[in-house]
Amino acid sequence: MELSQIFGYAGALVIGVVLGLIGGGGSILTVPVLVYLFYVNPVTATAYSLFVVGVSALVGAVRNIQKGLVDFKTAIVFAIPAFIAVYATRKFIVPAIPEELFEVNGFLVTKNIAIMVFFAIIMLVAAISMIKSNGKKIATETKVKYNYPLIIVEGIVVGLLTGIVGAGGGFLIIPALVLLAKLPMKKAVATSLLIIAIKSLIGFIGDVENLDIDWTFLLLFTAISIVGIFVGIWLNKFIDGKKLKKSFGWFVLAMALYILFKEFS
Repeated sequence: MELSQIFGYAGALVIGVVLGLIGGGGSILTVPVLVYLFYVNPVTATAYSLFVVGVSALVGAVRNIQKGLVDFKTAIVFAIPAFIAVYATRKFIVPAIPEELFEVNGFLVTKNIAIMVFFAIIMLVAAISMIKSNGKKIATETKVKYNYPLIIVEGIVVGLLTGIVGAGGGFLIIPALVLLAKLPMKKAVATSLLIIAIKSLIGFIGDVENLDIDWTFLLLFTAISIVGIFVGIWLNKFIDGKKLKKSFGWFVLAMALYILFKEFS
């Protein structure tokens, strides 16, 4: 086994640990780990990421359902436009993007470069969201209200983004659930995991028909991430995940800048 692969599998464990500790964000590392440590093609890496994110989120969602924290009506209202958008993106839009896009001063911008740069921009937004998170508590007895048109629009936008970059998009979903469905923060976080699981796995189905999937590698990588989730949940007893969120935000910011440097150098 090559050294980069050892680091890659260690990265899979870290992804899970972060998810277990802070309830999200870790999945945004999946694509860089797959691309730069396992040398997986970016399009395939975003597909694999959807599977890893979907299964990992499902593990968290099941735990939250057992605790009675998931608002199923909100999840369905949000998930339907999101999974239609993510499936259509993976099945039709991503395969339709030409391999060579345009040239600037002799620098050829390819499909792979464009996907990684777009991914880095999403990472920057997620990092700023984590760094600026002030952890204000939202009342737990708020009456749930639905702004259906905005929820549907947000679902489509999140689905498109998820389809292109393969990230869960929790940093977009949670504020939407709090602001548009008036869910209390704890329920918003729990419900977002179910939404992420549904749309990511359905998006991945759109890839199964277009790509050759290395199931042995993918299932091993996912299994290691799930072990990491349980390690993270155990560490939660000793470490405050909320305090780690800001530090992790800075790490994601550094990773985003590294991707931009790597793709343009």
